[in-house]
Amino acid sequence: MDIDEIIQLLKEKANPKNAEGMKRFGIRGKILLGISAMDLRKLAKKIGKNHELAVKLWETEIHEARMMAPLIEEPESLSEKQLEEWVGEIDSWDICDMLTGSLLDKSGKAIASIPRWTKDDREFVRRTPFSMMAWLAVHDKNLKDENFEKYFRLIKEAATDERNFVKKAVNWALRQIGKRNMKLRKRALEVAEEIKKMDSKSARWIANGAINELSSPKTIEIIKRKSKKKE
Repeated sequence: MDIDEIIQLLKEKANPKNAEGMKRFGIRGKILLGISAMDLRKLAKKIGKNHELAVKLWETEIHEARMMAPLIEEPESLSEKQLEEWVGEIDSWDICDMLTGSLLDKSGKAIASIPRWTKDDREFVRRTPFSMMAWLAVHDKNLKDENFEKYFRLIKEAATDERNFVKKAVNWALRQIGKRNMKLRKRALEVAEEIKKMDSKSARWIANGAINELSSPKTIEIIKRKSKKKE
């Protein structure tokens, strides 16, 4: 399947009604076709990993094509130049989270960029590292607690950012790191209490969300069950 065939298939699956609904959930894009993420994943699976196709899909600027690009990209083929270009061109939260959770969390080059991206002024660039932290906490079973503890400082520094898509990712990162095990849960709650004292609506929202979830009996039980499986 070449790029023209893929684009034609995407256009055939276009659903304007779904596209309007997606916009109400804050999904943006120059060309939005209204295709579900589930359908895109199915199509990407049929295509398989292909670096050249991934690059061409991203270059189309079609929202759904850019959603598919991380799914078929080969992590080992991701160059520094491509990495920076893709992250710099993110224009929607769902592309950000697809990129971080399907590709960047598997690339050491991207993980090394986390501290730098947290200081970027662009909304979706700054969302990227916190989305990555959240996905790493879920996906990478080999990372040690120390790998995540160093992110707490970055989370605190970004907690006063009032932009919706940044603060939601900061909250997400804090919650997911805290749900990794009981030790990180305790530390995440301590950090949440520190954030709560900041003079910022965003910081209080982030802190309260993390405290509520990490303090719930259901969450604690899930963390304990995960810990037992590792023993």
